[in-house]
Amino acid sequence: MSKNVLISGASIAGPALAYWLGCYGFHPTVVELAPALREGGQAVDFRGETHLTVLERMGVLAELRRLQTGGSPMRFVDEHGRELLRLPDEVAGGDVEVLRGDLARVLYERSLPHTEYIFGDSITSLTETAEGVLVRFRYGPPRKFDLVIGADGLHSNVRRLAFGPEEGFVRHLGYHAATWHLPNYLDLGPGLVGYNTPGRLAGVGGDHRDATKAGAFFVFAAPRITYDRHDQEQQKALIAEAFAGLGWEVPRLLESLRQAPELYFDSISRVDVGAWSKGRIGLVGDAACGATIGGMGSGTGVVAAYVLAGELALAEGDHRTAFTRYEKTLRGYAESCQKGGARTGRFLAPGTATGLRLRNGLLNRRSVMNWMLKEGQKVSTVALPDYRAELSRPRR
Repeated sequence: MSKNVLISGASIAGPALAYWLGCYGFHPTVVELAPALREGGQAVDFRGETHLTVLERMGVLAELRRLQTGGSPMRFVDEHGRELLRLPDEVAGGDVEVLRGDLARVLYERSLPHTEYIFGDSITSLTETAEGVLVRFRYGPPRKFDLVIGADGLHSNVRRLAFGPEEGFVRHLGYHAATWHLPNYLDLGPGLVGYNTPGRLAGVGGDHRDATKAGAFFVFAAPRITYDRHDQEQQKALIAEAFAGLGWEVPRLLESLRQAPELYFDSISRVDVGAWSKGRIGLVGDAACGATIGGMGSGTGVVAAYVLAGELALAEGDHRTAFTRYEKTLRGYAESCQKGGARTGRFLAPGTATGLRLRNGLLNRRSVMNWMLKEGQKVSTVALPDYRAELSRPRR
């Protein structure tokens, strides 16, 4: 039975998978490039019966409800700060909205009793043999594992090493997004105040926990940009160039960007992988089926972790059977969730002045807003096996 499982990535899907594997008697190890668990980050939400069922079965739903933000309203203003459109909390907040850092910590703590964590290291090569996978690390000594799972996001290292270059799997959707922290000099509450020009959104909102802090959120339309993902100064220069000359609070926000110690910057993209496994190596979460913003990636990652671990347990570690059943169960559901990501950039930063007027005009109509809220409640679902119940039955 394949018991020793290496998971790359300690954000959301990785610790969730480690938790479930530990429940079923596996021995998970999680390797993470960052030196420690990542804190902060934007709010993420869970929507619908499928998400809430998995969180309930993990025993974390009540804790996440205690940590929830209460939703994230959005306001769009003109260059003089006059309100053009207001979107209520429930547009972005889902059934449960929490800060990414809080979610990561909860999942990490749940998994910790049965999981070995290795921070500040990464995988450099994977060599599959008949008995397992020989893994070489940047700093640690080589080790052999029965299975390796990539839970390392849109730019998955495991996917690159085992499946091929990123360009074959990641499709750019025409926009880029950036977030960073700054002092709350506008004395804003939680949520987002955004200023648009065609193809641009410059936004800022108060922190959910600390009223002295705020977070910037910028989105802009652009073709795929080649840049060093580890060079923040280069990324800051790209953002400053994209928003140069804009009014409202943009100059002050760009000044805060220059001083920001940390920056998130990435394309809005979608991941499509023909098969989520190759031999003893599999993918979960954004590495397999991600969508940067609006594709319910955190919820899909948690659901995928539940299904993959459950199928490995049912198959008694037979990875071929488990990987096949895992993908058969989830692919249609995941692809349905991904569709939302293709609309996000166009909604937040329509590419033309006409598009901006149409968005604001339509959503200022009560009937259209009510329809949008109703549509937002229609989320994809998938029939989830109760793996604990199935495993408790006598086996033939």
